[in-house]
Amino acid sequence: MDLRITVERAQRLKQLHAEYKPLVLPTVWDSWSARTAVDAGFPALTIGSHPLADSRGAGDHEGQTFEEVLAAVRPIIASVDVPVSVDLEAGYGQKPADLVAGLVEVGGVGLNIEDTVHSEGGRVRSTQEHAQYVAGLRAAADDAGVPVWINGRTDLFLHAEDASGVLDEAVERLRALEQAGADSVYPVTIQDDDDLLTAVTGAVGIPVNSTAHPVKHDLERFRRLGVGRITYGPLLQFAMTDAMKDMLRRWAP
Repeated sequence: MDLRITVERAQRLKQLHAEYKPLVLPTVWDSWSARTAVDAGFPALTIGSHPLADSRGAGDHEGQTFEEVLAAVRPIIASVDVPVSVDLEAGYGQKPADLVAGLVEVGGVGLNIEDTVHSEGGRVRSTQEHAQYVAGLRAAADDAGVPVWINGRTDLFLHAEDASGVLDEAVERLRALEQAGADSVYPVTIQDDDDLLTAVTGAVGIPVNSTAHPVKHDLERFRRLGVGRITYGPLLQFAMTDAMKDMLRRWAP
């Protein structure tokens, strides 16, 4: 994609985060779902690793190579005229500069980066290591001249037996990601816990991303709790799977 267009879309994505509280980014997985979301009125999208992998018969948790992911997201990004962010999991073993270069080359203007390194047995990066990786992404984006939106994800709540027991550590990590140059932070699996959402949104000065279910959750609740950004993860695809089964069931032999 033309670099000028990519820069414009990156700037637009930043503006949208400032305009909408929260900004809802439907999580899509192919050109059809991307165009459908845009036709429904959304000004920006994100491509999720889980639904993308499912649509391609691959596994989530870096079941595809970086090159395969880039080849898959290129036509999705090209099929719409809005900013598109891409879930790049833990980075597929790539150096930050190579990750950003690949993303920008296919027209992506935002990325999600998590701290569970699936290619290394599912270990979780330390706070310092994850912050350093995010800082590398920020520097690479600056060098490329594209203000890539970096959504720094942590899985600390996901891996904890008691999510509230890791709140202090999670807040420390989110603040470190903010200081390293993340534009938003994403503590996954706390979308149903008002207290934890309130705690993390009050602890950082950048938007907090929450997962949401497009049917079961309420936008106003997330707004009230201070959430600045919403994505669906695999939940939109799951909801559509349920709806499709309901429609087809009466036709099944």
